[in-house]
Amino acid sequence: MHFAALTAFIHAELAAHADAPRANAMAAYMKTTTPFYGVAAPTRRAVGKVAAQRFKPTSPAEYTAAVAAVWALPHREERYLAIQLALAWRRFITPAQVPLYQQMIVEGAWWDLVDEIACHLFGHLLARHPAETWPVLDAWIDADDLWLRRTALLAQNRLKVGFDADRLFAWCLKCSKDKDFFIRKAIGWALREHAKKAPEPVAAFLRAAGGELSGLSYREASRHLVAAGLLAG
Repeated sequence: MHFAALTAFIHAELAAHADAPRANAMAAYMKTTTPFYGVAAPTRRAVGKVAAQRFKPTSPAEYTAAVAAVWALPHREERYLAIQLALAWRRFITPAQVPLYQQMIVEGAWWDLVDEIACHLFGHLLARHPAETWPVLDAWIDADDLWLRRTALLAQNRLKVGFDADRLFAWCLKCSKDKDFFIRKAIGWALREHAKKAPEPVAAFLRAAGGELSGLSYREASRHLVAAGLLAG
């Protein structure tokens, strides 16, 4: 693969749709100094779809290098596209790529980037390679980096099979005293997503241990359960 051609294509396509006022608004909304082109999401995704077809990697090493090359570009939309490409080239999503994904999580360090990696890339790894992936997340739930902890909490959000409720409940309690907003929000979100599939176990957990959670975590987790009459309001 010609990585320079890939990055040049992405830069040219995004630059052609740049919108400075929108870029400023997007940066303000994301509370970031990372520059935006100001490209609307549907247009950006269309660029990514073409790039994924035109520049397919042929080996794990090419996959790593291609995703890393796009990730290293200076604009926020380019990082979004790095994640889109990482997901599109699905056959290369293996435990061997965890160092790449960890780099992206730590460097991304914000919810718009980290949550896609957590829910989709790590969701895929858990579905296809659970034996190799669970130990990574078991370590990350104790990591100093809050975005690695958030990834561990959210990684099961899209799982249809292989969900480990006991792990999730234990991790939520482990992180329950964390004062960071993004961890408290992640606890509530992870529990709420599990409650869509298994409302009774989550309700039972909240009845037994909900007092250990922050108000934010509990409100997020219980929202639909209260509406369904499984928890008191």
